Amino acid sequence: MTNIIIQGICGRMGRALQEKIAARTDCRVVAGVDQTAGAAGAIPVYASLQDLPEGVRGVIIDFTGAAGAVAAADYAAAHGLPCVICSTGLSAGEEARLEAASEQVPVFRSANMSLGVNVLIELCKQAVTLFGGEFDIEIVEKHHHNKLDAPSGTALMIADAINTRAGGAYEYVYDRHEVRQPRGRQELGISAVRGGGIVGDHDVLFCGPEEVVTLSHRAQSRGVFADGAVQAALFVDGRAPGYYTMSDLLRGKLG
Repeated sequence: MTNIIIQGICGRMGRALQEKIAARTDCRVVAGVDQTAGAAGAIPVYASLQDLPEGVRGVIIDFTGAAGAVAAADYAAAHGLPCVICSTGLSAGEEARLEAASEQVPVFRSANMSLGVNVLIELCKQAVTLFGGEFDIEIVEKHHHNKLDAPSGTALMIADAINTRAGGAYEYVYDRHEVRQPRGRQELGISAVRGGGIVGDHDVLFCGPEEVVTLSHRAQSRGVFADGAVQAALFVDGRAPGYYTMSDLLRGKLG
């Protein structure tokens, strides 16, 4: 049985996590952390990780934001706990803090916990290899109007995976409204749409001279991210210190 501590338990993703975990028999929530301390049903909720009783141990899942992600990684490293960091919008320095924590404890990091999105990324890498740089690539992401960061962390994950597979050949272009010249061959366009209650849509267009191949993912509810985070917690529980990603989890599924 894997014990789980949810940081941000009273938020939308925290509630989605509770629902997913309540339906399982291989894990349970033993504590929550949220500014609204008290209780979430039978689960005790504390105002910060530092307020957790010494005997409370488990995999920390964080869906709060950049500051909360760093706090979770630091606390996990100091107390010997695994952690799953799902927050987006982290700076390079904050990401480095997560990597430093992974030297002490297992840290599972992904800007998108959906298994489907991560399969999409693997397909995009294969497409880059097969098209051999002959197709222009554009990424279009759409999210709800309350999302703070743009482009999304997932769009950047996709772009980085493509660019790594291409040997760093691409330059990211985020806005063309002032550009008055033909598209460069080494451009990788990234566009963001914000509106309504869109949970998360990502389209990757491979545009050739006479054909277009589009790889797409649509998240229909936040449950897909919660489910991925739970699977990540189960995957990382009991592992050696290190920096783990969805690629590691997918490889484990493939055997």
